[in-house]
Amino acid sequence: MNLLSKIDIRQLQVLKALLEKRNLSKVADQLGISQQAVSEQLKKLRHNFDDRLFIRTSNGVVPTPFAQSLQVKVTRALASIEDLLVAEEFDPKTISTTFTICSTDLEQTVILPKFLTLLRKHAPKVKLAVKTLSLDDIDSSLLTGKVDLVITNPMFAPNNYPSTTLYQEQYLCVASKDNQDIAVQSSISDVAKIPQLVVSPSRGEFSGAANKWFADQGHPRNVVLSVPTFTAAKACIAHSDLCGFIPARLLPDPTLKIISLDKQVPGFDVIAVWHQRSSQDKLHTYIRELLMQAASE
Repeated sequence: MNLLSKIDIRQLQVLKALLEKRNLSKVADQLGISQQAVSEQLKKLRHNFDDRLFIRTSNGVVPTPFAQSLQVKVTRALASIEDLLVAEEFDPKTISTTFTICSTDLEQTVILPKFLTLLRKHAPKVKLAVKTLSLDDIDSSLLTGKVDLVITNPMFAPNNYPSTTLYQEQYLCVASKDNQDIAVQSSISDVAKIPQLVVSPSRGEFSGAANKWFADQGHPRNVVLSVPTFTAAKACIAHSDLCGFIPARLLPDPTLKIISLDKQVPGFDVIAVWHQRSSQDKLHTYIRELLMQAASE
């Protein structure tokens, strides 16, 4: 380790060039430095290797036997260093790995099928693992690498991680198509009185995304059921007297009727979130581009 700390790449470049050119002035021209700089590097090399390395002659320099024994090693070492600095060509068709995405059933229904089509076409060797969103584990899952990317609502995303918006979603109020007590044209105040459900992935909370908005309108809503998925939400609404707010991209549904309101409930963005270490990773960047393409379709 002491020797490694003393030798730098410039010294190895000078040594390689001297072994090939055997002339200090020619080496200086080749490396674009002064002949004095070459001499200074040679002096350091002699000290580090404890060998004269080159003997001056009337025609240049002659390497010592030890210096000659280093030629193949030095050439190989510099080539290896150059390989480190040359970016490998990225070809998604040849990459074989597993990519893990975490999302709710909304994104799994809306984005996943189109994304999978694109992935199978352009990166067929990439295996895709999709996990159900656990709100309280987003930060730790991204930090530890258990999950590569999370698709979620901005209100649930850690604010210190990079993200990009995939699309904007709008909520629609729905009730069972057989529910005659709820008119298809209703006011916010009327809907607030109807027993409702909310979707709360992994937490079982009764305070859905629209709760504050209803309260700000002066009409707090009556939430009596919390379910973890929109799939369950639609099924429960279809077979009960409840109403709820479902993302527009999951509608229409033959078992539900859409309730037109006098005021529009605020929508939300659907974003992709990842850890900073993956921001410049070529595969991760490519996956995000495919997700954007799938979302735009």
